[in-house]
Amino acid sequence: MAPPGSSGTGRQPAGDGSKILTTRVGLSIPEGMTFELWEMAGPKIFGLLDSFAWCIGDWLIYGQDRYADRYRRAVQDAGLDYQTLRNYAWIARKFTMARRRAGLSFQHHAEVASLPGAEQDAWLDRAEQAGWSRNMLRRQLKESRSAGTESGNGEESVEGTSTVPAIRVAKSTLDRWREAALRSSIGFEEWMVAVLDAAAAGASVPGPEDERAGGRGE
Repeated sequence: MAPPGSSGTGRQPAGDGSKILTTRVGLSIPEGMTFELWEMAGPKIFGLLDSFAWCIGDWLIYGQDRYADRYRRAVQDAGLDYQTLRNYAWIARKFTMARRRAGLSFQHHAEVASLPGAEQDAWLDRAEQAGWSRNMLRRQLKESRSAGTESGNGEESVEGTSTVPAIRVAKSTLDRWREAALRSSIGFEEWMVAVLDAAAAGASVPGPEDERAGGRGE
């Protein structure tokens, strides 16, 4: 595959039936491409998607850490869905470069991102060694959690951690909570645990003053 922008018009140069060109509006695939070449292009395209997700996540983290006062404006100017951006940043922050598995997709990492670091590595090791797809990893995680719940009489899960009941909240409320977690530069689940733990201890809720004032933000 040739890099983006190789053809300003997005058209395949005449006489070259072996290259797929990426353009701003899609792929330019030559009419005479063989099945084998077309098949080989698939993994390369998926690899670009994974690289894109990691790169966006790293870009966001850099902005969060160094340009907090101007970060939100830059994110808005990027023109991507804000919730998607937050997810990229949260997952990227969970995995340092050294812990990211080139042989697994960004979505593999997303499936285990909410787990403690040691469990993340253990599950990624299993997925890598067994060649699990993202969906297979998800199924294995679900089965493991179900088994852990049963062994703990419906209360305990893997590694002695406890689960909490599902709750229903308005979308606007959930969005406000996620935004508060983003401004605190920690994962959403970690932020929720910190808030609940602080409330149980009678302490002030962590985060900026405007969060304690009702989450109105900027």
